[in-house]
Formats: sequence, C-alpha cells, structure tokens
Amino acid sequence: MRSSRRSTPLALTVAALAVALLAPMPPSDADPAPAGAASVGAVSAERQAPQFRVRTVARGLQNPWDVQQAPGGRLIVSERDRARLSVVRNGKRRTLANLSKQVWVSGETGLMSLAVDAGSRTLWACHGSSAGGNHVQVTRWRVDAKWRTLSNRRTVLSGFPSTSGRHGGCRLLLDKTSDALLVGTGDAAVGTNPRDLDSLGGKVLRVHRRTGEPMADNPYADATTARRFVWTYGHRNVQGLAQRADGSLWSSEHGSYRDDEVNLLVKGGDYGWNPVPGYNEEVPMTDQSLPGTQQEAAWSSGTPTIATSGAAWVRGSQWGALEGTLAVAVLKDSEMMFLRFDDAGALVSETRPRALARFGRLRSVTSARNGDLLVTTDNGDGDRVLRISPR
Repeated sequence: MRSSRRSTPLALTVAALAVALLAPMPPSDADPAPAGAASVGAVSAERQAPQFRVRTVARGLQNPWDVQQAPGGRLIVSERDRARLSVVRNGKRRTLANLSKQVWVSGETGLMSLAVDAGSRTLWACHGSSAGGNHVQVTRWRVDAKWRTLSNRRTVLSGFPSTSGRHGGCRLLLDKTSDALLVGTGDAAVGTNPRDLDSLGGKVLRVHRRTGEPMADNPYADATTARRFVWTYGHRNVQGLAQRADGSLWSSEHGSYRDDEVNLLVKGGDYGWNPVPGYNEEVPMTDQSLPGTQQEAAWSSGTPTIATSGAAWVRGSQWGALEGTLAVAVLKDSEMMFLRFDDAGALVSETRPRALARFGRLRSVTSARNGDLLVTTDNGDGDRVLRISPR
C-alpha cells in the first residue's frame, strides 16, 4: 500500500526551520543544511535531550566501517581498505585477522559490515571478493574462546554485483525474532539491478544465518533463482539496518543528489529506485510512476543529501527524550541524527545535537548492551571508535 506520509509544502517549511535551529552552522564551503521532514517537536526534543559523555575507545584506525560487541568487554572493528579485523579491549587494539588476501578492495568496497553472535562465538562479515570475478559476499567464521583466531570459514552468500566498487553496500543485521541474517546491498551503479529480482544488488536480503539458505517465509522463497533471498528491492545503496523493539526492520540508504532515505521495510516491498536507461540519477529515489506500489520513505533528506549511514535504535531511560529514537550516523554533514517515529512509522521529530557534530564523518552506530552508542568515524587516517553515553 502506498504511504500517505509525503510532506506537504507547509510541513517542509516548518521542518526547515526546525532543522536550521538545531543544526550546527556549516563552514562556508559546505552544503547548506537540508530541509528534512522534521516536526517542530524537534526543538523541544533538543532541549530535553541529555548531555553526552564521549570517550575514544580506539584510535589510529583507517576508515573503520563497523563496530560490534563481543564478550568480556571486547569490541570487534572492521577497517574497509586495510581489510583488517581488530579486537579492542580496555583501550588497546590487537589484530584478530588480516583479511587482505581474501578481501577485494576498490572504491567504496572492502571489508565492511560485521555481525557477531557472542553466545556461539560466530562472526559474519560482508566484504568484496575477487574469487571467480569481483563481487561482494558474506563470510562466516568461528572465533576461539579468547577471541584471538578465526576458523571454519564458510561463504554464506555471494554474487552481489560489483563494478568499480561503487555502491557496494553492505550492512548486516541479526534478526532478534528468528534465525535470519539480513543483508543490505548496493546497486553497483547499474541501473537495472534494483528492480531485477534475480540480481542481489539494490536489495535487502534475508538468509538463514547458519546455512545461508533463504528463509522459508521470504516473499519469493519458493523460487529456484536468486530472488528467493530477496526481502525488499528497489534500493540504491543500503548503508544501515536496524530492528526496533517491536520487531520491525528499518534501513538507511544513500540518495543521489537528493533524498537520502530511512525506510520502514515491509515484506516484498518495492522502494522505487529505477535509474534507467543507463544510470540516470535524475530520477526520484522513490519513483511513484512505476508499475505497482512503491513504499515512500519514512524520512528523506530532501535536497541536498547528507549521506546517512549506519543506524541503531536508542535504548534505555537514561537517554531521556531520545529513548526510542533511531540514531543515524551521517557522513557528509558530519553529525548524528535522532529520528522519532510513531508506532505506525510516521516521523514525529528530528534532533541533531550540536555536541555530536564535532567528530567529522560518522560511519556506523551500534547500540551497546548497556544502551551506550558505539560509533566509528570515517575521516581517513586517525579514525576512532567512540562510545557515547548520556549523562
């Protein structure tokens, strides 16, 4: 069913005012702040938001793409171009695995998202691979009890399309309500991929986390082709996946020159990206002129984009007015957004704390077990993993 949440001109005017009041002033050579779909409630949310304690828990990294928790206070960190997995504990980093011989690195593609099942000491990674031709895949390993070595390597799913490395995706999420592993992929800058159900590009995929088989309740699970893995399609470049406490699944993705999106994912949903003929980035991110029904974004940046990246739901009463919001890391505008949605998925408010707009580009955000947010910066050499706590 088509969403009715498209903003009216009046709502956009109010939204622009709210964002302007909340956002830090950009330097003179930066893009102006976007007219996002926020409400006036964002202003009061900013005033009620907690103060933050921000600690650096790892430094000296290069383009860290993801951070996940492991047992014993350990953090697992991936670095895209170095193709290095690290364990961080008590402020010290050590190499868990150098995967440079297994990972194809090009442009936006390399060692990207991670998922960790601490109980079974299982680690999944989404990464570029040149085995059998350049593509993106998901690999799984077992980790020893001291989190020092990887073993039992297995390819879970492969063949995500890739060209130059542009739009390689790729975000992983372990479903809390089933044995599914969700995989958000990029369209590899090939216009036909997002709506081709037998291409794994421009999709959110859903596979069994151990076997790599399609989940039995996928919308095309009975197919004999690649579409049996597809959960949603019509995406451009999925950068974040997050699961709300109610079990609903959400994505964040990069727009073209406009309309970064946060989407509420519905089974079999078409999200409307169709940049053909060729790779025509002038078309809408959600093109309602296409056949069938397209799902409108729950939030959109408008023009210009801000480069939304990883996302995580904020948990814990210590967060005050921000509890239950979706924290979204932002690359181009170098900030963190907190988006509040109602139970039906409609946007209520948008908050951009100034205190979190001084660390440069933010790539990923993970909700730690105690409710803190673990965040990676993506500025190049000298990147960090941050732990953000409310106080």
